[in-house]
Amino acid sequence: MADSKAPAADSSPAQPAKKSPMKAVGIVATLMIVEAAAVYIFVGKTGPQPAAAHVLKPHDGPDENAPVEIPLIEEKFQNMQTGRVWVWDTEIVLKVKAKNEKYVTTQLERRAAEMKEHVSMIFRRAQHNHLKEPGLETINRQITAAMNELLGKDAEGKDRVERIVIPKCKGFPAD
Repeated sequence: MADSKAPAADSSPAQPAKKSPMKAVGIVATLMIVEAAAVYIFVGKTGPQPAAAHVLKPHDGPDENAPVEIPLIEEKFQNMQTGRVWVWDTEIVLKVKAKNEKYVTTQLERRAAEMKEHVSMIFRRAQHNHLKEPGLETINRQITAAMNELLGKDAEGKDRVERIVIPKCKGFPAD
């Protein structure tokens, strides 16, 4: 027999078949999508929540007890209690319930001079330290009492003025 040799196998080392990079790209893309979803959910759960929307129903009207601000007076008042003339540039706003707004507005128009007189008398008689209080508590209390006296009580027997707001009260010597 003839010495037959089988064809020799390729003597070069076996090269692995080239794999497509698509599998690795798919895995990385999936991980990134999962990570983005996790961050979105985490931020949504721990971040500030939007205020709950109040849906108005057809039978809902304006809230009668909602507070309404009505400007009372914007004026400069004099005070001479320290021996010096001080001028107080002041703005005063009444805070009333919506159901009392029409009555209070009407009374403000009809009795404007009387209300202005009450407020100016309070400022003229006030001690200097009352006008220098950080929250103007004493002046606020006196004006509230005067306005409730002038405006009376509502149908429920409650004061019409809930609160006095003094957004501006700047004092300076006049001389």
